[in-house]
Amino acid sequence: MRALRIKVTCGAEDAERCNQAFTVAAMAIASGADVGLWLTGEAAWFGVPGKAEEFDLPLATPLAQLRDAVLAGGQLTVCTQCADRRGITPEDVIDGVRVAGAATFTEEILGDGVQALVY
Repeated sequence: MRALRIKVTCGAEDAERCNQAFTVAAMAIASGADVGLWLTGEAAWFGVPGKAEEFDLPLATPLAQLRDAVLAGGQLTVCTQCADRRGITPEDVIDGVRVAGAATFTEEILGDGVQALVY
């Protein structure tokens, strides 16, 4: 199975698109894929404790539950520049979340057999 890297570029301001990215990531992990979910823009907040718990989208799996599935079986990354712009430091993020930048994302998506999706 191919590796999958998903970048979500929105937060609660575009709740359905944001939730889709988390849902696809969690389902891909459940299917056995190597998954990395990248939180960029306003989605960077979901790497901080309590923020996914505040997210509400009717009839959707709770974002915190999807986030935890990604943390349990994949890699969750907050964009360095996005974090910096929001005053989020590596010490602020949930255990298991890494903070990394564009060079790391580029390296990952250029690997053999990697599929990148952007929401």
